[in-house]
Amino acid sequence: MKQQIRQIISKAVREHSLSRDDIILILSCENSHDYELFQAADSVRRQYVGDAVHLRGIIEFSNYCSRNCLYCGLRCANKNLRRYRMDADAIYKAAASAVSIGYRTIVLQSGEDSTYDADAIADICRRLKKLGVAVTLSLGERPYEEYRLWHKAGADRYLIKHETADPELYKKLHPGKTLASRIDCLRQLSELGYQVGSGCMVGLPGQTIETLADDLLLLKELDVEMAGIGPFIPHPSTPLAEYPPGPVDMTLKMLAVARLLLPLAHLPATTALFTIAGDGRERALCSGANVVMPNVTPSEYKNLYEIYPNKSRAEKTMPVAGRRQLENMITALGRTVAGDQGHSPKRKFSRAVS
Repeated sequence: MKQQIRQIISKAVREHSLSRDDIILILSCENSHDYELFQAADSVRRQYVGDAVHLRGIIEFSNYCSRNCLYCGLRCANKNLRRYRMDADAIYKAAASAVSIGYRTIVLQSGEDSTYDADAIADICRRLKKLGVAVTLSLGERPYEEYRLWHKAGADRYLIKHETADPELYKKLHPGKTLASRIDCLRQLSELGYQVGSGCMVGLPGQTIETLADDLLLLKELDVEMAGIGPFIPHPSTPLAEYPPGPVDMTLKMLAVARLLLPLAHLPATTALFTIAGDGRERALCSGANVVMPNVTPSEYKNLYEIYPNKSRAEKTMPVAGRRQLENMITALGRTVAGDQGHSPKRKFSRAVS
């Protein structure tokens, strides 16, 4: 078995491709093989995207959401959450503050909140582009024409996680919604020219090793520019409150295999991983990750964007001090902080090897 695992990892390093059975075997193997997997992922990361870590500032500008996902604290049925919306000026001010301390990418994230119409989001994108930053949107499922308008207004990237590649489990977790619709959005975004991000949760109730393998294969099929993989964290105001959180070790395995399959993708060390494991970011950065996404939302709103509990406690430091801590952590790992906007290296790499 040990030799077989080594052969599979070696194949993934060479070919960046694995069968479903190979992925299942890696994810199922004993922890004694994890070091070799993480070391291989770290080596592939260094070869293809280098040692620089990209810091991307997230502004969570609305916690209203029309969806009722079973795992999420923002679900519309949660009456225990105090809701908020930031206006365009407040969003711009938060972004300008983040830029002043060194952020070159701003991520605008919200629940699915139609109060912000297409033109309002486009106007915000235009204003932010004047700050000289890359703009990432994470606003959920919206019509194709809105995606097109926002891209023309300057949005560079769009993040919309598929959460699980199991269609039946997706339907159970997202009442009235389908995985097919989610994938359609991802394909539309790619067609429009966005740098596209997707991803999944690890440890969802009803999830299997086979499902996790399918998650990785879907990310490979979509050829995403970013893949966010984090643990499920139960929220007390959701139907999944009594379930255990996702395992840290399996999350790191998923991240490492994602790096082997998607050598040019940006892979974040997620806040969710940091929330349930104090050294989660460091371990992720040593297992294939090359992005950290600190929260730069104004302090009066930060603790209200509670997709899972204790999220705000994981980033309780003020923006300047928090960035300094991150820079020190990254330097201690022998890595550097990127000074560019961190656009996808896929096109640049393809030109270099052609």
